[in-house]
Amino acid sequence: MISIIDYGSGNIRSVYNAFRHVGCDVKVCDSAKDLLNARKIVLPGVGASSEAMKRLRDGGFIEPLLENIAKGVPFLGICLGLQLLLSRSFEFGKNACLDLVPGEVKRFPVSGGLKVPQIGWNTVKFTGEVCPIFKDVSDESYFYFVHSYYCDVKDSVFKAGETKYGICYTSAVWKDNIYAVQFHPERSQKKGLKILKNFGEL
Repeated sequence: MISIIDYGSGNIRSVYNAFRHVGCDVKVCDSAKDLLNARKIVLPGVGASSEAMKRLRDGGFIEPLLENIAKGVPFLGICLGLQLLLSRSFEFGKNACLDLVPGEVKRFPVSGGLKVPQIGWNTVKFTGEVCPIFKDVSDESYFYFVHSYYCDVKDSVFKAGETKYGICYTSAVWKDNIYAVQFHPERSQKKGLKILKNFGEL
């Protein structure tokens, strides 16, 4: 069973439906107690990191989430769910995040006609050992992105994928049982659905 954390950040239903489409058992968790016996956890999200962290704290999700990750429960972060793993975000000021992956979340530089937010399809270049959630997914495949802030991951050992949009930034992370992507696999057609299926089969 895959537990999707619903902390009021939107796009929960599309993630739920995508997992169901690839044959995964999944449930939406709107209470922290629902995570007590979680087998796998997904943290999706859109919006600002400061508000998301507040909602996670207010809902009592942070402690059971960190406990499950420490126990080795597979975790998948999607979009904002990736950014919240880093040490801090500079979206609307300097905000502390979960600090599970050393790094910072920064706004794309506006230069050379670059449009911010990045909205649309872009490629992901795999880095290092191929991450398990990318099994049978071609390197430099296209995925769907929507974001104004990017992840600057400090330690290359945690980088599973990179994307170029004005700059080269980390678009996928892998640290032990932690997996996360900046793009939206639930909106990325067959390649995105394959990633969700791979996570479900871990």
